[in-house]
Amino acid sequence: MDSHEKSEVVLETKGDTSSRDTSSSQAHGAGDQFHAAHGHDLDQAYFYVQEGNNAVEATPNELRALRRKVDFRIVPIMFCCYTMQFIDKVLLNYAAVMGLNKELKLKANEFSNAATWFFIAYLIAEVPNGIILQRIPVAKWLGANVVLWGIATACTAAAHNYVTLLTARIFLGIFEAAIAPCLILISSQWYTKSEAAPRFSIWYAGLGLGQIIGGIVSYAFQQVQHPAFSGWKIMFIVLGLITVLIGFVTFFFLPDTPMQARFLSKADKVMLLKHVAVNQTGIRNKHYKLSQALEVLRDMQLWLMVLLTILISISSGVITTYSATLIRNFGYKPPTAALLNMPSGIVSIASTLIVGYGVRHTSNRWAWIVACCIPGILGGGLMSFGNSKASQLAGIYLVNAITATLIVIYQWTGANVAGQTKRVIGVALVSGSFSVGNIIGPQTFQAKDAPDYIPAKITVLATQAAAVLIAFVLFLYYVWANKRRVTAPAIDKSTGATQQSEEQLWEDQTDKQNLSFRYVY
Repeated sequence: MDSHEKSEVVLETKGDTSSRDTSSSQAHGAGDQFHAAHGHDLDQAYFYVQEGNNAVEATPNELRALRRKVDFRIVPIMFCCYTMQFIDKVLLNYAAVMGLNKELKLKANEFSNAATWFFIAYLIAEVPNGIILQRIPVAKWLGANVVLWGIATACTAAAHNYVTLLTARIFLGIFEAAIAPCLILISSQWYTKSEAAPRFSIWYAGLGLGQIIGGIVSYAFQQVQHPAFSGWKIMFIVLGLITVLIGFVTFFFLPDTPMQARFLSKADKVMLLKHVAVNQTGIRNKHYKLSQALEVLRDMQLWLMVLLTILISISSGVITTYSATLIRNFGYKPPTAALLNMPSGIVSIASTLIVGYGVRHTSNRWAWIVACCIPGILGGGLMSFGNSKASQLAGIYLVNAITATLIVIYQWTGANVAGQTKRVIGVALVSGSFSVGNIIGPQTFQAKDAPDYIPAKITVLATQAAAVLIAFVLFLYYVWANKRRVTAPAIDKSTGATQQSEEQLWEDQTDKQNLSFRYVY
């Protein structure tokens, strides 16, 4: 039976065609029947595409218009979510220079421990995320978690000692753990691998905007003088409530899949799905496969990604948690230290956008990671061995260029891991490794090393140098893996797709199982 006949069988099992566009659950039901009848497990998007198979092939102009429509609806919501998750996470950094340590009577390394426990909770929470995200609609899960971490942020204002502060940070870490895997999975649904890179960068640029806004907000709330309610407490409440509002917007307005996008017509949805089919990573498949979960443990690329993420995150953990403290230790007053931290955000935004658009037009993801690590190495050197206040301040700013490497890693993972079960677990694994680096990073800041914290600064330098090496090893691995696939179908140079049927493009296979899959690097 050829692919056309198979699609007709599927359509017959679906019942009356007038109800085809009512819900994705029908497509999932058809998928179960097809799986039982033919021994294949196809993505829900495949059945949706088959219903609209009479759609005319999209022209380049139509695809550009469709991308713009998706960009304006999807990317701003993701951008707001990522901006607020960064601000809420680093408010502790700003609160430290606003008197939180003194008011809560924190001793020795208790501030470092509070920062660390956020990421321990974040890491632990990635385990259930790796299971839940294949079962529950991704955008709904994201929206719910944004609301909950907004509540946790606001509740931090009620902290009155180390234990209550620690409790608030642990809950914040649990709920923020959903952000990276959700945004990686959502972004990968709407764009091809090369198109996704700049979109990843745009929402990830929320980190840089968060650094800028955080400085302004901290400066503003330091002007609040109230004997009963400190400025840092008001800051947590206000920003927590803003996050809750964004969470509700996400829950109700961000579609879980392209098939459920109310702002697109049926023809637009089919056009989009056919366009992204070349990714061979699927949209949605609820069938959990133990074999794919076990493949994660044997996949060298994922463990190299994990190691690379940890190395990068050690440095980012140092900078995001302690940059305001480092600047204040140069002798600046707290309000001035908050403002002087703002250029870090400009560096983050610039590096993130340059890298995103660079990957879109030149690929070479590994080289862009190396390019970002170089200013990180220089910055680490200036922080560690600079002889003047200006040089050390420049070092802090330069190290922020490394933030762009994380979005390349996230996009790399989304592009090179296929098979729905493996993909969800792999994304959660890499996201969890981010927290491992951030657990290690703040712990390099020990009270006995104040005020210069030289060991922590040298750690930044060393980890960036190691990250350059791992990025190059990943590049060599992908070149080697692609060359081994000599039996795979030929690649159509005009589209970049392998010459295979539409059914094969949507089959739930891992990147290891699918010999037509090509790794990008």
